[in-house]
Order: sequence, then structure tokens, then C-alpha cells
Amino acid sequence: MAIEGFLHTKGKKIVDGRGEEILLTGWGLGNWLLQEGYMWKAYGERFDRPSRIEKVVEELTGRDFAEYFWKEYRENYIRREDILAMAELGYNSVRIPFSYRLFMEDGPGIHWKEEGFVLLDRCLSWCEEAGMYAFLDLHGAPGGQTGSNIDDSVDNVPRLFIDKDCRDKACALWRKLAGRYREREVVGGYDILNEPIVPADAGNGDYDYLIPELEHFYEAVTAEIRKEDTVHMLSFEGAHWAADVRIFHKKYDDNMVLHFHRYAEMPDRACLEPFIEAADKLDVPLWMGETGENINPWYAALYPLASALGIGYNLWPWKKMDCTNSPCSIKVPEGYEEILRYLEKGPHPGFERAQQILEAYLQNIRYENCELHPEVTAHVFRKPPFTVQAVDFDAV
Repeated sequence: MAIEGFLHTKGKKIVDGRGEEILLTGWGLGNWLLQEGYMWKAYGERFDRPSRIEKVVEELTGRDFAEYFWKEYRENYIRREDILAMAELGYNSVRIPFSYRLFMEDGPGIHWKEEGFVLLDRCLSWCEEAGMYAFLDLHGAPGGQTGSNIDDSVDNVPRLFIDKDCRDKACALWRKLAGRYREREVVGGYDILNEPIVPADAGNGDYDYLIPELEHFYEAVTAEIRKEDTVHMLSFEGAHWAADVRIFHKKYDDNMVLHFHRYAEMPDRACLEPFIEAADKLDVPLWMGETGENINPWYAALYPLASALGIGYNLWPWKKMDCTNSPCSIKVPEGYEEILRYLEKGPHPGFERAQQILEAYLQNIRYENCELHPEVTAHVFRKPPFTVQAVDFDAV
């Protein structure tokens, strides 16, 4: 596939610069520019989000090694080889989740950092080479937009919608990104916020009173983006893990896609119906922009059904440790159980030993050192051999 102009919406379809429909298929680069502990086989709160993971790595290895570790980690977790492999498997797009902390400083005022922009620039060049559209995903906004570990929030409160400084920083970041990438056709669109406003039943508090503020934020950030960039498609997610359609009573932009997530649902039309109805009312395309973390037969049931309904999808994640349901599985480094024991209040393995273990991990994350699972893609695309459960069928 080659990049054929900017993606944009045409009714309920996404089309390229030729006016040809593009059904998005791809993977998210989770754990690269925003880490989640479960992808490291760690499940406690102490190691559940980037700021806490960084703290533990420094505790284990010392400040100098920690600085080296994170530089090498970001250089090696996703490389050109990953993007080219994704294209070779038949996917046409990638979603790049990132934390604002790679692009701007905390504290008073707006002060930019180059690291995030350099990493994005390089990944976009790989995507151009591979002919894959890339979606920029603000996964961790200033202050946190979700109120959970996945946005690296300090206190599990979605402060983006409470604190003015956080809103100002997020709007400034999107305007900066829009100005930098407005001429890059490889950028499929801007995914404004990942999974805003955690549901009350998640146990972190009831923040539904902030849903009107989410709408106001989308209006404000859209205005900032459009000051710099009038061509790129914008992706908007509802509250409650991008599963609530309440905010979609109006369009936020004429070139928008309704973005939703599906996990752990019965893989049938019923799990898609609320989003189909909302998109029909607005006459906008649908994108199941995050989904997966299930068994292969579930993939073989849901994604061909979504395709038949004209719904693109992006699975999560491309790579994680010791798995069978992502295309790439990172091998567990020798001695890693010593790290996990430390997280459970066990003994410190010693600085040199911890450095040795994490040095091995840095090698294992490289694409060529991963265990590959082509059967995952076989099920996503229903290419033999694949398995479908008897209850999962294409009742379109």
C-alpha cells in the first residue's frame, strides 16, 4: 500500500486523496511512549503507570542507569522493523499512543521538549516507507483525562477537566502538533483523547459530572487545531473507556470520526449497535480504534464482522511480554522474577543484578528478538488456518 493523500471523511466512509474508501486495519503501539505495568507482567499499583514504573526502575538500578535505560528503551521498543513487519502482515495503519511528558515540561508555563517530537518524526518516516497511515493518540494528557493508571494521573482524578493549567497545556500541545504535521499525508488523523473519564464502577470515583467539560474541551481543542491545520481528520472518543455515546449528540468537526473501543464483549453486532446508531445520526464514519486482548477465535469473529459493516479497527497492543494474543511476544529475561518479587515487597536484587536483568530486557524488546505469532493475524483476517467458535457467525 502507498499513502495516497490525506484521509478525510465522506459521509460514513473514510477516503484517501483519490476518493477511494479506506477501511482501517492496524495495531496500537502500546507500552512504547506510555507504559502500562501489565505489559511487563506486573499487576500491582506500584508499577502500573509511567511515573511509577520510572520510579521503580531508578530504585532498582540507580539514576544513571535509569536514564540510559529509558533512552535505549524508546530507541528499541518500536523500530523500523516493527512498522515494516506490520505492513508486510497486511495492515494499513498504526495508532501511536503517547504521554504529554515527552513533549512538554510540567510546572508553570509552556516549555517544549524535543524528545517526543523526534521519536514521532522518525516513526512517521517509517510509516511513509511502509505505506501505513499513522494516528497520533494523546494517551496521557496533562493532569490525566481518564482518572486511572492508563493516563499516568497523579491521583486517579481526570484533572484535565478540572484544572485550567492542564487544559491550557493540552490545547497548546495539540496546536503544536497540528502546526508541525499539517503537511504530512502519512498522518491519518489526530486522536484527541484516549478513553476520557473513567466510569464510576471502576472504583476511582464518579466523574460523570465532568462529561459536559469533555464536550467543551473537544470544542476548544478543535478550534486550536484548526488554527494550524484544516485538513487532517479528527478522532473523538466518548467517556467510560470510549464506550459511552452520550457526547455524540452533535458533530465536533466536519471532518471527524466517531472512535470507540470494544473489549470482553460478545463478538456480535449487538456490541457494535450503539455506535452504529450514533454514527448514523451524525453521518460520520466509525473506527473501533482500540480492541483486542482476547483469544484468537474472538478476533476471527469480531473483526471480519466489523469489516463487513464498514468499521475499521486497531488492535491493542502490537507487542508485550510473554503473550500469545499479540503479533510480537517479548521473551521474559532471565532472572526477571527477582524484579517481580521486589515489586511485591521482596528483597532488592542488587543494583548490578537489576541492571543485568533490565539490560537483557532491552535486547528482548527488539523486533528480531521477539517470538512472533502470525496466527494472530490469520484470525484477524480469517486467513487459513483459523478457528471460529460455533456461536460466532456473520449475521450482518
